[in-house]
Amino acid sequence: MAGTLYIVSTPIGNLEDITLRALRILGEADLIAAEDTRHSLKLLNHYGISKPMLSYWGEREKVRSQEIIRRLQAGQTVALISDAGTPGISDPGAVVVRKAVEENIKVVPIPGPSALIAALSLSGLPADVFTFIGFLPPKKAMRQKVLKDLSLEKSTLVFYEAPHRIMETLTDMEQIFAGRRAALVKEITKIHEEILRGRISEIIGTLGKTKIAGEYVIVLEGRPPMNKVSVTDALDEIDSLMKKGLKRKEAVKKIAADYELSSKELYGRSLDKSP
Repeated sequence: MAGTLYIVSTPIGNLEDITLRALRILGEADLIAAEDTRHSLKLLNHYGISKPMLSYWGEREKVRSQEIIRRLQAGQTVALISDAGTPGISDPGAVVVRKAVEENIKVVPIPGPSALIAALSLSGLPADVFTFIGFLPPKKAMRQKVLKDLSLEKSTLVFYEAPHRIMETLTDMEQIFAGRRAALVKEITKIHEEILRGRISEIIGTLGKTKIAGEYVIVLEGRPPMNKVSVTDALDEIDSLMKKGLKRKEAVKKIAADYELSSKELYGRSLDKSP
């Protein structure tokens, strides 16, 4: 009988942010598959856990996933962890989980800390509906394209960003989302945790006077409500909804209702606009 793959969330900074269940699973597992064993040993040693380990970082994940699946098929219990947070969420681990699912191996989540949720909870921005983007493309042209595609999104947007790109990303955001409110959270749960709130331009000005280091989460206000909208903007929103999977008729119906426009006119204009 096949074993069980546990997806174990680990602290994103403060080592105290781990559940009792996560500690039990790590202590009981036959194998701990870690993104980087050297990094994970700090956590395991802190709690006196000593177990066989296997690393699967970077390109190793494709190869090591086969070894992990072999262990699971042999009946072993495997705890999958990343350096911080939840495996597979802007972290390695998705390949292992996908292969386990394909092999009908039981996969069990052990939830815990999340930089995404932590940042959203203290941002002061609407959190009832949000869109998680994760890391943006590193190249400027691609990054700006993604941001422009998100410019009509009404829900709060959440991004991760590395310190060496944070100013470039915020500058692009100010260009595309000028005037919107945002929250920039640095080093969540760590000693140097810090949050900046305000308009994007204000955050850029403040950040430029501080030491840029550590990991960042950007929480950005969605597109503010519009009392009036041009047909051109309405058509852009229809295109955006269709890219997300809605059929043309459904997208037209939604946008027409949102802005009290003629669905018949919008549908016709939308067809005319199509290549």
